[in-house]
Amino acid sequence: MTTPPTDTGTGHAAAGPTGDTRDTRDTGAVPPPGCPAHSAYADSGVARLSSEEHKSDPMGMYARLRAEYGPVAPVLMEGDLPAWLVLGYRENLDVVRTPNRFSRDSRNWGSFRRGEVAPDSPLLPMVGWQPLCVFLDGEEAERLRGAVTDSLNRLDRRGVRRHVTRFANELIDDFAADGTADLVGQFAERLPMLVMTQLFGMKDEYGPSLVEATLDLVRGSETAFQSNEYVVEVLKQYIPLKRDQPGHDIGSWLMEHPAGLSDEEVLQHLRLILIAANENTTICIGNTVRMVLSDLRFRASLAGARMTLPDAVEQVLWDEPSLMVCPARWAVGDTELADRQIKTGDMILLGLAAGNTDPDIRPDLSVPMRGNRSHLAFGGGPHECPGQDIGRAITETAVDVLLARLPDIRLAGEDEELVWVSSWMSRHLTALPVVFSPRPPAVSAERPPAEVATARARAQGADDRVAAEPVWSAGPGAGDRETAVAGQQGRYAAAPPVTAPLSGSAAEPPPMPASAPSVGDAPTAPARRSLWRRFTAWLNGQ
Repeated sequence: MTTPPTDTGTGHAAAGPTGDTRDTRDTGAVPPPGCPAHSAYADSGVARLSSEEHKSDPMGMYARLRAEYGPVAPVLMEGDLPAWLVLGYRENLDVVRTPNRFSRDSRNWGSFRRGEVAPDSPLLPMVGWQPLCVFLDGEEAERLRGAVTDSLNRLDRRGVRRHVTRFANELIDDFAADGTADLVGQFAERLPMLVMTQLFGMKDEYGPSLVEATLDLVRGSETAFQSNEYVVEVLKQYIPLKRDQPGHDIGSWLMEHPAGLSDEEVLQHLRLILIAANENTTICIGNTVRMVLSDLRFRASLAGARMTLPDAVEQVLWDEPSLMVCPARWAVGDTELADRQIKTGDMILLGLAAGNTDPDIRPDLSVPMRGNRSHLAFGGGPHECPGQDIGRAITETAVDVLLARLPDIRLAGEDEELVWVSSWMSRHLTALPVVFSPRPPAVSAERPPAEVATARARAQGADDRVAAEPVWSAGPGAGDRETAVAGQQGRYAAAPPVTAPLSGSAAEPPPMPASAPSVGDAPTAPARRSLWRRFTAWLNGQ
């Protein structure tokens, strides 16, 4: 049995994922849960990714850990489960590029094999093994990932941008005459899923209902399970219809791929594509708009043509990647990483945000990273995100349309007043309130001139109100801001039950669950702390 950690004389107690306790600068070991020494270890000051420090100031925490431990630091996950957090840029690349040392297959997880993971652990939906390409290595991973990558690569990027332009304009039309908007709830959270339904070959009527269902899921509401059932049922109906009547879309290409995916494999990977594209792109759109509006140097650079919008998106991916911490890899044998002794079965967490700010590669974070795509936002190695160019296309086009339609758009308050909700993996803006000169909807086939004329009068009447009444007064307290956020969320009405058929089909999709709340009934920001737990449970079919 091991002994409790003691002060090593360097200002910190011994810590690390497995084995005996000793100076973390030598091996960084940790007693397993259940050992009497473990409680002493858990209270010894080892950083917890579920802590308020990580939720409120993740970058500050990464800097502190780097100063104390170097490029690889011991941390505790939910349930006091130990892991290594990789903080160095080169060390992150070392992990993702050597699957023979660090496997993506979570069945290698030592804590799970030793029975240290509780059956109801919130980590299981995120890291528990699933028959998906992201949890496999070797030939089977190559078969499934090859099918996904080939299908995504067949998309016409101009076609993707055309869909984004259309839906971005439609969403902007809904609030352009108001002179105020919440660009999270009214724009960023809705646009990616609307685009993805088109890339899946679904008819327009499917977009609003899938938006509402996924919003209900990620908000962790009481009806998340029913919303999950709705999404699953839509995909279950979608697959046989597309097998009978294939089209030029992701689902059809995935089904006809030479890899020969089964219907269950197709369904699981379509869910994976939907959620990855929707959630990560939502965060990226919000972060990009915020940076453009809050950083005067950034906006001036764009306006002066010294920085293109693609450059701006890459800067955001360097500074605020959608995933700050990416789970996970597992050591397949005893090895070493940055002078740390890694034991077989240890969990390795990729610190994407920390690696992107590694002083060894970015000694001055104020220097723009124009045209540099070597960040870690999309991972790397054989499991690098295959849909990254789609995410870029959606984000770049969305922000471009927004700035073109509302050229005088600005934040309604100060950047420091914005509210974030965080998990150990990522952080999200709860709202992005903006003001601008009211404008009529764009003239189009969907917006006839008579409707535009009515909207123009509405916009004219809103001018004075927008100038005098921002979304909320300057400098509200946390409680006031949460109330304002809840008020913004309460403006959105849920989509009606969908009765339109899938593209090329006469079948009807399942109705939205009767018990599902409207978006206005969604919980306020604090309740969204369960976002990843709920969402990954959906991904796991629970």
